[in-house]
Amino acid sequence: MQIKYLMESRKPLKSRLQEGEKLLGHFLLSFSPELAEIAARAGYDFIIVDLEHGAGGIREALHCMRAIEAAGCSTVLRIPDISQAWAKKALDLGPDGIMFPMVETGKSAAEAVSFCRYRPEGVRGCADSVVRDSSFGFDEKYLANYADKLFIMCQIESEEGVKNVNEIVAVDGMDCVMMGPRDLSASLGLLNDPGNPKLMSVMKVAETAVLASDPASGGAYLAGMATALDKSVDLKARGYHVVLGSTDVSLYKKAVVDEVHAFNASLDHSQWENSIGGFSKYF
Repeated sequence: MQIKYLMESRKPLKSRLQEGEKLLGHFLLSFSPELAEIAARAGYDFIIVDLEHGAGGIREALHCMRAIEAAGCSTVLRIPDISQAWAKKALDLGPDGIMFPMVETGKSAAEAVSFCRYRPEGVRGCADSVVRDSSFGFDEKYLANYADKLFIMCQIESEEGVKNVNEIVAVDGMDCVMMGPRDLSASLGLLNDPGNPKLMSVMKVAETAVLASDPASGGAYLAGMATALDKSVDLKARGYHVVLGSTDVSLYKKAVVDEVHAFNASLDHSQWENSIGGFSKYF
């Protein structure tokens, strides 16, 4: 019996960047497949399913990935730390990319990349005939192509990471440096002062180093997370190749708060008008 294998139509994120595209991503912390699918259909280039700060695990991430892929979008999994065990679990699901948090040295970046490569290039455990990453073995070209398709992102989130940015960027196989402004501000003692000029000054050091590198010859792409003080359009204007625009939780929070405020404001106005009308009949 002949078994039909359907090749995926999504273009790898690395290929899109190589062709000069700027990519917009979205963080999914709720692990809701419905919200994941909505975000994918809205037009984001990729969705980051956040295993670091989200409440879900591997099984929940898989449900979200299926919803994202069904809508024709790409998935990046952010794992909790630079861990071989977490990388194995995440990569076997078959994401388009993986993000390692709190990368502070070239050594830790190289270690992260090694977790994504099979021996002899790395230390990833090989079960290619049975995992989803190879379409459960149906993809006969998987071993020849898996490294080219996977987008590896390393987050710089500390002053130490900024100090070592050049050695991080130089690591072979590390495709993208992702700036983490909140943890970086905390490492500078500025957690409650994210608008402090010192933070922007330190970020500028890392940005300049990454943008000066050439991804086509061993450098890296620059990714950043938009904030209230540093919006998506600001990052794009500064040359960022990849921008993380929002999180599902923050968008939902804003929507419900705005609705409640609008309702309460209209109610207060209506009560004020009724009280004036009732009071005027006595005059």
